[in-house]
Amino acid sequence: MLHVDIPTLAEIRALHQARADACVSIYVSTTPQTQNVKASRIAFGNLSKAALDQLEAAAFDKRRRALLEDELAALGEDDAFWRLQAHSLAVLATPDSMRTFRLATAISDSVEVSDRFHIKPLLRAIAFPQQAFVLARSENAARLVEVLPDLPPSYVRVPDLPKSAADAVGRASLNNLTQGTRIANAQGQTVLLRQYARRVDASLRPILAGRETPLILAATEPLGPIFRTVSTYPALAVEGIATSPDRLSDSELAGAVRPVLDRLYAAQVGAARELFQTRLGQRRATTDVGEAARAATKGSVELLLVDIDNALPGTVDDVDGAVSLASAPSAATYDVMDEIAGRAIVTGARLLGVRRQDIPDGAPLAATLRYPI
Repeated sequence: MLHVDIPTLAEIRALHQARADACVSIYVSTTPQTQNVKASRIAFGNLSKAALDQLEAAAFDKRRRALLEDELAALGEDDAFWRLQAHSLAVLATPDSMRTFRLATAISDSVEVSDRFHIKPLLRAIAFPQQAFVLARSENAARLVEVLPDLPPSYVRVPDLPKSAADAVGRASLNNLTQGTRIANAQGQTVLLRQYARRVDASLRPILAGRETPLILAATEPLGPIFRTVSTYPALAVEGIATSPDRLSDSELAGAVRPVLDRLYAAQVGAARELFQTRLGQRRATTDVGEAARAATKGSVELLLVDIDNALPGTVDDVDGAVSLASAPSAATYDVMDEIAGRAIVTGARLLGVRRQDIPDGAPLAATLRYPI
């Protein structure tokens, strides 16, 4: 099983706004296969040492450094913690606190030391995680399956999920309805199927509450369209799987879902690029890092496309957003791209973590703005 702690948008905002005399951000690749996690623990230890060396080189307070060293060492020695991992691990620590997130996405090993956390790798986890839930519904059964990248799908237990349409409405069958009653024939069957859909939607709410993971519906007519009319989950994907799921295994469902996710992601990127071109004609778009930094500081970024893998060491002024680039990373700098993304998110911008080739002009970022430059 993949053990993940996907940060919420509120957590991302809080982490971006956090400031301390030393903020250490460690990202290390891991594996859900416990027997192979030793290499990840060694890599974590090496990254921790690199962070502490940076602080020592910056003449950081020895007592505060010792507190941080103890916290990192304790985590590295925690066998129970390392036993349950996903594809990567984020460790965000100060001498006074530590946060960890186990992520489903693969992230390159890295360490950043500054007065603020490096959160851009976390943005990949919330921007488009290649993760989905599949709701497989027929008159005979309903089940929820979680699809994760590079791992087998897993069945999700949902308390109170109806076993079937008949179970949901308290009848032996939906095919033999009494004539002359309010729920007779095809019209009556539709009424009962809508009740079934409402029961399923209600049972999913505690599981999906607060999440933005796409929900892919696998159902035939009329069950699919009926569920869409009553669903309260905002991330229900427009495209579904129009095949009866009764004879599909969880693995077969996952295989059908991944192309849907690819098209969903491509549609989001395509729509963002179209919006950028429209805003460009209105003087409400830019690929210039300096302009994007000033706009993010003023709260005027509407949508930000950012190359998650690109880093520019430097600083961004807290007042006017002026960018000062550095020749190399140090404890006195941070990733300018990360800071721009964080400021944009805090002020309500939508963010997409994309590949460099998906950004207009091959730039490291592209921003659409709420008003002209």
